[in-house]
Amino acid sequence: MPGSGAELAEHLIDRYKLEGVKVVKANPDQNYYSPSEKVVALSPDVYHGKSVTAVAVAAHEVGHAIQFCRDEPVSKLRDKYLGRAHQIQRIGAAILVFAPIVTLLIKSPVIFMWIGILAVITMLCSALMYVAILPEEYDASFNKALPILREGYLPEHLMGAAHSVLRAAALTYLAGALLDVLRLWRWIRLIR
Repeated sequence: MPGSGAELAEHLIDRYKLEGVKVVKANPDQNYYSPSEKVVALSPDVYHGKSVTAVAVAAHEVGHAIQFCRDEPVSKLRDKYLGRAHQIQRIGAAILVFAPIVTLLIKSPVIFMWIGILAVITMLCSALMYVAILPEEYDASFNKALPILREGYLPEHLMGAAHSVLRAAALTYLAGALLDVLRLWRWIRLIR
């Protein structure tokens, strides 16, 4: 690519007149848009990268900035559900931390089983909250970023690769939540 992810993000911010939005370099593996800070944060690989992945991820995050700056209805999903998902995850994590202690104190396998079931339920509820914000992620990828990239920012022969990257970007939160459920299942199997 002729430009980096950060350069494309800055160009798109100017092009779409997203007032007050800036691009910053984030920690590795962290790409997000913060509506409260009006920041498109890109990991070093995306910020400096000149690959299809870097350009597509940068366009996806600018897609979120467009949603929020235009105050689109889909941008309300994050506020409504993401905070709850994080709270539910914290509850599930606390249950897992205290499960061995409670089990040792009470010495009842039935209690341990119920604690495990409760932990699984909290993790699944968290995953469902992430499903609720999928329309926002889908919109950022396929209604914002993909049409932008098709306007000449990527050659046609690379659009298939960009589509795959944007699908992954749209499913990142849900994949993380499901990974937590799988880790929990693995942890429960190790204890038994």
